[in-house]
Amino acid sequence: MKNCTKYAKGYYMPPEDCTDWCRKDSIDKPPVWCSVDLRDGNQALVTPMSLEEKLEFFKLLVKVGFKEIEVGFPAASETEFTFLRTLIEQNLIPSDVTVQVLTQSREHIIRRTFEALRGCPNAIVHLYNSTSVAQREQVFGKSKEEIIKIATDGAELITRLAAEDGGNYRYEYSPESFTGTEPEFALEICNEVIKVFKPTKDRPLIINLPSTVEMSMPHVYACQVEYMHKHLINRDCVQISLHPHNDRGCGVSDAEMGMLAGADRVEGTLFGNGERTGNVDIVTLALNMYMQGVDPGLDFSDLPAIKEAYERLTNMTVSPRQPYAGQLVFTAFSGSHQDAIAKGLNFRKEHNKKVWDVPYLPIDPTDIGRSYEGDVIRINSQSGKGGVSYMLENSFGYHIPKHMREAVGYAVKNASDHAHKELLPDEVMKVFSDAFVNIETPMSFVRYGFNNVSGGVQACVTVRSGGITQDFIGTGNGALDAVSNALKAGLGLNYSNLQYSEHALEEGSHSRAAAYVGITDATGHREWAVGVDNDIMRASIKALIGAINKLTTKSEKEFGDR
Repeated sequence: MKNCTKYAKGYYMPPEDCTDWCRKDSIDKPPVWCSVDLRDGNQALVTPMSLEEKLEFFKLLVKVGFKEIEVGFPAASETEFTFLRTLIEQNLIPSDVTVQVLTQSREHIIRRTFEALRGCPNAIVHLYNSTSVAQREQVFGKSKEEIIKIATDGAELITRLAAEDGGNYRYEYSPESFTGTEPEFALEICNEVIKVFKPTKDRPLIINLPSTVEMSMPHVYACQVEYMHKHLINRDCVQISLHPHNDRGCGVSDAEMGMLAGADRVEGTLFGNGERTGNVDIVTLALNMYMQGVDPGLDFSDLPAIKEAYERLTNMTVSPRQPYAGQLVFTAFSGSHQDAIAKGLNFRKEHNKKVWDVPYLPIDPTDIGRSYEGDVIRINSQSGKGGVSYMLENSFGYHIPKHMREAVGYAVKNASDHAHKELLPDEVMKVFSDAFVNIETPMSFVRYGFNNVSGGVQACVTVRSGGITQDFIGTGNGALDAVSNALKAGLGLNYSNLQYSEHALEEGSHSRAAAYVGITDATGHREWAVGVDNDIMRASIKALIGAINKLTTKSEKEFGDR
């Protein structure tokens, strides 16, 4: 691309080394979470939420576990004002939840904000003004001193109105466009605001450092945050908050590195909704902590329900590849991935493992309301024997023998390839059933009988083909061996290497059994079949006859030609 020279770095590194954060390898506790879905998220919607929708969304956020929720910019519109008044007047704010409201540092907006807050049990008044070089020069045409005065005048008015109101207020200040502000000036203006608000350890001031526009790689933001962390006055009375946007696609990384750099609090939205490319996605951020063994303090155990409510109320769509919540994020179509996942899940079960380390699955999907059957293993033409076998076992109870899995896998893959689509579990079962279960053409099983004889078992097996019923007798060292020998002798068959396994399909005295039989003809070609019946011996004979039918059909032999 030819025009890259028109762009230059718009960010500023701190004047000293601020890289302590990079020597930390993990976040060991969650931040204070603040949802800005109802303000930043809502203002970015094509059609902002109605009053009723905002009320439902507020209740959803409370249920998830947010203790701080920015509910709007009450001076911006009558809808925003009415929403806050409704929360207060209908007593909808739980006692352990603090609502947050945003206001510019302008007198009439601040006064209108306090009108909306009257009677609120707990509130954070969030003051902001823009501080970046571009905003100072291009938008406001003001000096640094004039920008500082805008901030301190607003802080003084807020403290005076809060004292007159007598409400339970805390304060927050944001140097908007922090990432485009010289760190020394961002520090200076924040320290001046701290002097006005006079925070205490019991009532700390929130200094919010927004990546209003993501202008750099995440490590730069972390250095900027660490600089503020090291040099803010009364640091023990200040909460450093982050508000990352996602212009470069690094919002989550910005937040994680910013927390390593000293931040105590994060503002963001569910699924990253917000202006332009959105805010940091709190779902991803929280579950990233969860997968490292840290309780994030938010409840995403029914993430599909949260996703449904979010999509319905905002008319936004969660991408199929959105971390954790996307429809396809736990899905493996690749045969090798499916096989590894299936083996990992079985290994975990067999060894009663406590630590989660299943290949390709960073967290257990069931922890967030997803399922193995519907989400993890899905079948298309790229799938393999492991995934198909896993689905048949976990959805339908069939334990496919190891040496049979390749034949079953190819049958299902071919069906998907010809249909040019994913196969749902019932469709996979139909392919399996049609290709392997109780194959009765050209020969079908009728009945059996056994006698104990010297050296083994004598079997009499009756079969039917083309309307003809015949009895065949043979002996063997076991019941199925005797049946096999009877059919070999009576039909003139030549097969070998009989493999057999069986199990119950259900529990209980009247449960069905599944039997699996594989046999090889003289050319080395092998066929598998399955018999299903309430009687395990009948199931076994049906499986054997099914395998013979497939071999004879493959060799273009007909029962009636013999």
